[in-house]
Amino acid sequence: MKDEPITPPTLGQSVHDRLRAMILSGELPSGTPLQETVFAERLGVSRTPVREAVARLAGDGLVTRTAGGVPTVSRISISEVMEILHVRRLLECETARQAASVNCAPEPFLALRSVLTGYLAGARPSVSDYTQFDEDLHILIARTAGSALLVSLVQSLKLKTRMFDKGSIPERFEPGCREHVEIIDAILARDPDRAEAAMRRHIENARGAILSHLYRLS
Repeated sequence: MKDEPITPPTLGQSVHDRLRAMILSGELPSGTPLQETVFAERLGVSRTPVREAVARLAGDGLVTRTAGGVPTVSRISISEVMEILHVRRLLECETARQAASVNCAPEPFLALRSVLTGYLAGARPSVSDYTQFDEDLHILIARTAGSALLVSLVQSLKLKTRMFDKGSIPERFEPGCREHVEIIDAILARDPDRAEAAMRRHIENARGAILSHLYRLS
C-alpha cells in the first residue's frame, strides 16, 4: 500500500501559521492592529487569506477586535495569566495522573526523554524548538490520558501561555527540563501519585517564574 501523498498547506493555512508564529514570538506584540491591507502587502498575498487567518486567530484567542472592529493582537492581563495557570494545573495534574494509570506505549515518552537529556547535556535548543518540544510533551500526556477534550483544552491553554511567555524566562530552561524528566519517569513507572505531584510542581514553578517576570516588566 502506497503512502498517502502529503497535501501542501493552503494559502490561508500558510498565512495563519506565519501570523501565529509572529504573535507567539513577540514579533507582533499585544495591541498590534492586524489590518488586512497592511499584512496582505507585507506577506505578499491578497486580503482574503489574511482575513481568513485573522478569523482563525480570533477563534484561538490570539486576536480580539477593538470597539471599532479593528482586529488586534490580544492583550493578556496578570489576572488572566493567573487564571490560565490555575486551570492548567487542575487539568494537567489530572492528565498526568490518568496517563500514569494506563499501560501506554513507552517509546514516545522515551524519545522525548532522550531529547531532554540531550538538552541537559548542553545541546541547548532555540526558543522555537523548545516551545514546540514543550507543547509536544504536554499534548502527548493529554493524549495518553485518553480524552480528546483534555487534548483540546490543554492545547488552547498552552497556546495562551505562550503568548506571554515567548521563551523570555531563560532561567526556567534547565529546571523545566528536569521537571519534565520527572514527569516522564513517573508516567513510565505507572505511578499516578508521583506523576500528579511532578506535574503540579512543574506548573507551580512555571507560574511563579512567569508572574515574577511580568511584575518586573510592570
